[in-house]
Amino acid sequence: MKLVLATRNRDKIREIKHLLEDLPITILTFADFGDFPEIEETGETLLENAVVKAKRIAQHTGHAALADDSGIEVDALNGAPGVFSSRYAGAQCTYDDNCRKLIKNMVGVIAGNRTARFRAVVAIAWDSDYIETAGGVVEGLITEEKCGAAGFGYDPIFYYPPAGKTFAEMTLEEKNAISHRGRALAGARKLIARRLSNQ
Repeated sequence: MKLVLATRNRDKIREIKHLLEDLPITILTFADFGDFPEIEETGETLLENAVVKAKRIAQHTGHAALADDSGIEVDALNGAPGVFSSRYAGAQCTYDDNCRKLIKNMVGVIAGNRTARFRAVVAIAWDSDYIETAGGVVEGLITEEKCGAAGFGYDPIFYYPPAGKTFAEMTLEEKNAISHRGRALAGARKLIARRLSNQ
């Protein structure tokens, strides 16, 4: 089986490949195609965005495609940035821009009210008409400053109490074992395994 990852985000590709590496499949990325399309995330939910991306890449490449969409939901900000997490600080923003804006918007929020969650949805388009999905959520707290140099996105300001550190202070193995994307991809693994057993 060939499975195309429907993203150009190298950080996501690294995490997804790590989580699927032991499956008997060939994972392809944008680097394997000369004309990999950019897909605008116009959905109102993470699920809608994941489905749109997976379906579009499956249509374009002729192979099954896996897409994920993820976001961070902060209770003190009424669930923001949510589906807009990747562009919270603007269309061309960096990971650091987003973290700095979130930290700024949380100034004055006491420790007990800094609860948040990472949410991820994975969609697998086996073809343009048949799509399956899986999701994952992890609860944590927003820190007052960045901590750690690993990971990406909001990892440096997302503190996971059971581990006593932020996602950016974890190894890739530690993070993938408990993260929202890790949990969503655990569900995706089951979908892939079932598909393989039916072939």
